[in-house]
Amino acid sequence: SFKSLLKTHLFHSSGKTVLANFLSDTTERLGGEYRPTQGVRMVSFECDLESSSDHQPCEVTLWDCSGNFKFESCWPALTTDSCGVVLVYNPTVPSQLREIESWFSMFVSSQGLQDTQCVLVAHRQPDSGCPDFPSRPSLMVIQSNLEENPEAVRQHFYTYLQKVVKVVTESRERDEMSIIT
Repeated sequence: SFKSLLKTHLFHSSGKTVLANFLSDTTERLGGEYRPTQGVRMVSFECDLESSSDHQPCEVTLWDCSGNFKFESCWPALTTDSCGVVLVYNPTVPSQLREIESWFSMFVSSQGLQDTQCVLVAHRQPDSGCPDFPSRPSLMVIQSNLEENPEAVRQHFYTYLQKVVKVVTESRERDEMSIIT
């Protein structure tokens, strides 16, 4: 079966740990007291991606990485060999909107990943009423509000995973063909 390694990055207090817990079914309830991630926390789970050719479960490991700059020296090691990157931000905090391009450059472009291997997650509180992030046309943006429509968030994330699986599978097949020929 295909194994995917996805690492979530970015911004303390943006909701990335809550999102990782939800996507991996690690917690029964949402919310709770905010506790910033210290360094990195890994969460693994399996999901069934309907479009996979062999209909095997996809094994996913989310690396919930602290966005605190005191851990910046660790980030290059954490991003090595990533199949995809999930950038979680709070769209109601203007400084995070301004920093998205820097984070994209640091975690996606510098790793040689394609836009399809990255997703922006605008993690919102209910009724925040904030504008959407003007993103690259080829970059997927998930509007995440787990209190109002959690299953839509999960389905959009699975759509993103299908894109990552496709890119990585095609890359592996090219590598195998280059060995054969």
